[in-house]
Amino acid sequence: MSGHASPPVLVVTGAHPKLYNHDLAPTAPEGRTWGAFSIFAMWMSDVHSVGGYTFAASLFFLGLTGWEVLAAMVIGITIVYFLMNLIGRPSLKYGTPFPVVARMSFGVMGANLAACLRGIVGIVWYGVQTYFASKAVQVLVLTFWPAAEAYTHNSLLGLSTLGWVSFLFMWFFQLVIFLNGMETIRKFIDFCGPVVYLVMFALAIWIVAQTGLSSLSLQLGPPAEGSTLKHIANASMLIVAYFAALLLNFGDFSRFARDEKAMKVGNFLGLPVNFIVFAIITVVVTAGTVKVFGEAIMDPVAIVERIGNPWVVALGSITFIVATMGINIVANFVSPAYDISNLHPEKIDFRLGGLITSILSVLVCPWLFVQSPQAITVFVSIFGAILGPMFGIMVADYYIVKRQQVVLEDLYTMAPNGSLYFEGGWNRKALIALALAGTVSIGLSLLGAYGVVPNVGDWGWLIGASLGALLQVLLMGRAPAIAAPRAGAVA
Repeated sequence: MSGHASPPVLVVTGAHPKLYNHDLAPTAPEGRTWGAFSIFAMWMSDVHSVGGYTFAASLFFLGLTGWEVLAAMVIGITIVYFLMNLIGRPSLKYGTPFPVVARMSFGVMGANLAACLRGIVGIVWYGVQTYFASKAVQVLVLTFWPAAEAYTHNSLLGLSTLGWVSFLFMWFFQLVIFLNGMETIRKFIDFCGPVVYLVMFALAIWIVAQTGLSSLSLQLGPPAEGSTLKHIANASMLIVAYFAALLLNFGDFSRFARDEKAMKVGNFLGLPVNFIVFAIITVVVTAGTVKVFGEAIMDPVAIVERIGNPWVVALGSITFIVATMGINIVANFVSPAYDISNLHPEKIDFRLGGLITSILSVLVCPWLFVQSPQAITVFVSIFGAILGPMFGIMVADYYIVKRQQVVLEDLYTMAPNGSLYFEGGWNRKALIALALAGTVSIGLSLLGAYGVVPNVGDWGWLIGASLGALLQVLLMGRAPAIAAPRAGAVA
């Protein structure tokens, strides 16, 4: 975040150039400009997206009714709220982004591995969300230029000519905004979240006017076998897994919060309150599409397209484009940009890290990951199982092993006597915990998805996080208490 939009940072005396640049440095007190509304708006941008809507709608295909999907969403998001406060506190206290906080657990060099894993997930999701937004661009083009339909019949790596043009347009448009720095990003997401509500509320009101609320009892997928409570619990865990990426890198944003109250109030409004309202809209609209259109439509862009009025299509499409840009900033651009910068701080700043993120997001052909409702839920389960162990290790290490006390300067030093240097900069015990917990959670998720063992894929995140936390505490023990962080720490 170098340049005119950079927030002020603390200068860490003696910081090693392999561990420090302006973007990775602790945020100075005067750089903490995010109040409760900015945190709230960040969550609105994260939740209100085509991808978020499509994921929520896909829960119907687990065999649950509308009311049961809603119950699962409420339970899942409440769990996420408490977990998000836990992971946000270290960054709030020290003013550091996720890759730097990861040094507390994995060592000053070992954190690169954690950052790479998080970055890969962010890059794939960045591409997926860009693809979802590009579908809205395509609908907009076809509405006002029907002749463009001729360019939708071919396929190159899974996308038509118009699909590629729409995707690359969204890719470039996002990049222009994102590379202006964090303060521009904050102002943009303050705008995104509220705007989307207007269109989603209008869509829900239109659906209810057509169908009433009776459609909430509909079951869109095959009936769920076994206990309803079990399936609601499974869907709740999928909600947690959906937020798995931000359950690691929320610190990239909490580091800019004014204080803990601003973080907690913003999280409460943005997660339980906001998500429940969004969940109600999602359930009403998705269930209502069966009565209105004769089939369940998971894509809100497709719903708007079916309404047929070109100005409704234009308003809806533009809104969903803006919304998806919002989530791409929050969940999928900022973190990989920091993560990539962390690999080589001397040469790579936030902007260059973001450019690399954008390029890689095209190369992974992200549309291949979300071809069906089943593909989306399996995708969410697998990446939740990958990221869960890291969350468990980092939280257990900070709260139990280190008792919430870290020497700030040691986050940026390669000196062998630094408390976070471990063995050559790598905390091998944490890496063992990550490997074991990750193997178990990913293995169970994959084997369950293919029916080899009972399907615990929905619980992959929780299994990985719990096992990672347990192993970290067993392997590390409790560190000797230190008096306090040395001068320079942000309270």
